[in-house]
Amino acid sequence: MFGLTLVNLAVLGACSMNVYADTLFVKANGYTLNQKQQLQVFDAMLVDDAGKVIATGTQKLLQKKMPQAKLIDLGGKTVLPGLIDAHGHVFGLGTSASQLSLRATSNLTEALSAIKQYAAQATQQQWILGGEWNQAIWKLGRFPTAKELDTVVADRPVWLRRVDGHAGWANSKALALAGITKTSADPVGGKIERDSNGEASGILVDAAMDIIEKVIPAQNDAELRVALDAALKQLRSVGLTTVHDAGVDAQSDKLFREYATQGKLTTRVYGMIGGVDQFFDAVSIAGPLKSHADDRYALRSVKLYSDGALGSRGAALLAPYSDAPHTKGLLFVQDNEMQRMVKKAAAKGYQVNVHAIGDAGNRQVIDALASLPKKNDAQTLRHRIEHAQVLELSDIPRVAKANIIPSMQPTHATSDMNMAEDRVGKERIKGAYAWRTFLKQGSKIPCGSDFPIESPNPFWGIYAAVTRQDHQQMPVKGWHPEQAMTVQEAFRCFTLDAAYAGHQEKILGSLEKGKWADFIVIDQDIFKIPSKDIYKTVVLQTWQAGKQVYVK
Repeated sequence: MFGLTLVNLAVLGACSMNVYADTLFVKANGYTLNQKQQLQVFDAMLVDDAGKVIATGTQKLLQKKMPQAKLIDLGGKTVLPGLIDAHGHVFGLGTSASQLSLRATSNLTEALSAIKQYAAQATQQQWILGGEWNQAIWKLGRFPTAKELDTVVADRPVWLRRVDGHAGWANSKALALAGITKTSADPVGGKIERDSNGEASGILVDAAMDIIEKVIPAQNDAELRVALDAALKQLRSVGLTTVHDAGVDAQSDKLFREYATQGKLTTRVYGMIGGVDQFFDAVSIAGPLKSHADDRYALRSVKLYSDGALGSRGAALLAPYSDAPHTKGLLFVQDNEMQRMVKKAAAKGYQVNVHAIGDAGNRQVIDALASLPKKNDAQTLRHRIEHAQVLELSDIPRVAKANIIPSMQPTHATSDMNMAEDRVGKERIKGAYAWRTFLKQGSKIPCGSDFPIESPNPFWGIYAAVTRQDHQQMPVKGWHPEQAMTVQEAFRCFTLDAAYAGHQEKILGSLEKGKWADFIVIDQDIFKIPSKDIYKTVVLQTWQAGKQVYVK
């Protein structure tokens, strides 16, 4: 059904008979894609002592060619190339593990109870931090307020980010510490939500969040190491052997380099420098870091922002929101400033990856990237739109024409389906979360999760891409199922296409000769089980460069 064939073993003809192969993995129900995007099967894989694939194929033939190789029996379990998350936040994931999560709350009363309980236990914390709240799920019809937070925690500042990370909820203590009053002006690219009297309500959107966050004590080196260790533990447990970190600063860059050199970076990191300011100016003197410590770390891209998020109505739209006709959202910067930043990064040889959610934000980014000279355009440097969530239908072909890569997160669609169409209406939704439309025009879609906003579990992403349903299989036929992917397409988005989006398709993304032996062993065959069960997949083992880094 999937056009499966045994891998061509002709590559072995080029191998010397006396080459020492460190390990022969046998009894695998293995799948990989080749560079022609064909799905191939194998039951054995030969890996050299450097941790790279020599060949995949049948155990009988590989063992005959390399009889001295050490055997590792995979017990007939399904084996896949290590999965790649093309958009996440590593330190955010690690930090969130120790902070308050309101993701599971179904209403405001539950949320306030959870905040009160957490604060009672976290007596040593100066600030109560966390979030993942979603007023759409609470069915409030509005944002929560500082006064409501004050009823459960009034003596310490509280700052809780919305589930999409583009709005935050503060109590009165936090507002006071940040100096936010009735007369405080909205910053460029941000909004201070206000009550009917003009007082700050406690909700800050996009750039306005910085007013609060600049007074929160920064994490020290020890706390950052704890966060990185926690994140890596979680990432390898869900089968992610590479992630693209969407916002690297000087501190995280230092630790990524150190962990990579020491062999402690058990998930490879492809870094995006956060902005083109001081850190970019300093690090870009040496040019893009294409590879560090056996390809464990790279820093060759830049992350910029055009707008906010749909849930908080911060995404910039060409026409007003269907459910809030008084607003069109916010562009973070004017067009000329976006073009300046894009040109600055690209001129230094960096891939430019720009967050864009709304159709106005996406158009701004397309215009900016399409204006670059050929020597550093999207075809050359593989520039990306991060999220590419809502586009005017006429702008989607422009993405392909300019060779821009739409980097998308399937679980955003299933998380947003309870409010997205309310926000943009029946016509604009046709250009939203439009995976099939992009695939039809030949666009490669690197998939990710935007963790910790969504779960980093890539099988949740594959499930969402294929079914467009939540884990209760709702809606019954999927939400706008005409935009769904096949299992093989979703698998490609989390492997080869994600590797391509990081300039790494020659070393990662599949189990082919000369590539790193990054692979996972899972408990079920995602190509044969009912699609409704894909998200239940459990990772049993994770391997990086032929070395096991996780076992369940």
